Amino acid sequence: MNDSAQRYGGISRLLHWAMALLIGWQLLKLGDRINDGEHWIGQTLVPWHVSIGSLLLILIGVRLLWALSQRQQRPQPVGPTAPLVKAGHGLLYASMLLMPLTGLCVMLGNGYGLKVFGVQLLAKTGLKTDWLISLGNLHSPLAWLLLALVVGHIGAALFHHFVKKDDTLKRMAG
Repeated sequence: MNDSAQRYGGISRLLHWAMALLIGWQLLKLGDRINDGEHWIGQTLVPWHVSIGSLLLILIGVRLLWALSQRQQRPQPVGPTAPLVKAGHGLLYASMLLMPLTGLCVMLGNGYGLKVFGVQLLAKTGLKTDWLISLGNLHSPLAWLLLALVVGHIGAALFHHFVKKDDTLKRMAG
């Protein structure tokens, strides 16, 4: 279950792939801009956006705590690109944390309240809070950044697997 210098453990892999699936689902929201969301994705998956985002906020917290507890034994990047790899992972973690936080700012700043998986956690107020709205305005640009980081992350993993033919992808794939 624990990570080792050679590979990520079961908990790290479960968190990684569960979040990858949920983030992929969340990024489908970008397709909501096509035809004003009047299509299957906009009508079926997008209504879950706030609930899945809230779940991701919890999961990123768990993932950060787990990563900190495993930091001494995790696989470490080596070579001249190691600083870039660390920076890329840092940006991924930061954007995964900031996405749901700025989403909360949108919801609360506009007085929408917060309803997660059908449970009203914070009541609608209808009151606008300018500073929360300002922070919430970062949500959409962060989504594009996250998309770019995810594409880069996948591209790097595939590059390692198919071009460099090393075990980088296998460390997380199981």
